[in-house]
Amino acid sequence: LEEITPRRVQDTRNILKQGYLEKRSREHSFFGSEWQKRWCVLNRRTFYYYANEKSKQPKGNFSIEHYSARLAFHLRKDSRKRCCFELICPGKRTYEFTAPSPAEAEDWVDQIQFLLKDLSSLTIPYDEEDEEDPYNDVDSSDSMNTTSHNTTLNQDEPNVEMEEDDIYEVLPGEQPNKQ
Repeated sequence: LEEITPRRVQDTRNILKQGYLEKRSREHSFFGSEWQKRWCVLNRRTFYYYANEKSKQPKGNFSIEHYSARLAFHLRKDSRKRCCFELICPGKRTYEFTAPSPAEAEDWVDQIQFLLKDLSSLTIPYDEEDEEDPYNDVDSSDSMNTTSHNTTLNQDEPNVEMEEDDIYEVLPGEQPNKQ
């Protein structure tokens, strides 16, 4: 798991979406829960919220992995109810937000769902740092498959004794075929 470190708004890299939202506070007052205006920033794995866009330290942040996002019109009874959405994760805190407009709420939900789908997919995201050889990953599942594939091939060969060392010998100048 990636450790979440607080960052200044300006220093946050890989920002997918940012803007002002109203966030429902966790504490409930005598009059109900309060909505507080927060500058929110969504990056590749983390949702940050700040007091404003010039803040140096976030008021809070959480990894969005395993969360789900959905529109939540039930959060408010006023004219802004169509601007509400929530982030839910079983066993964790639910975060409730109000966007400036219904279209903005939908866009936040769409961006978060897209990111969550990307995080849960088996596709390895392309990184500029990996430009030289994006498939040069020693611990990849392909390496494991190749090993088990070779074992299967050896078992299919008739009359091969597994104790013989020369079965696994690679001759000088020969390299196994890599795709």
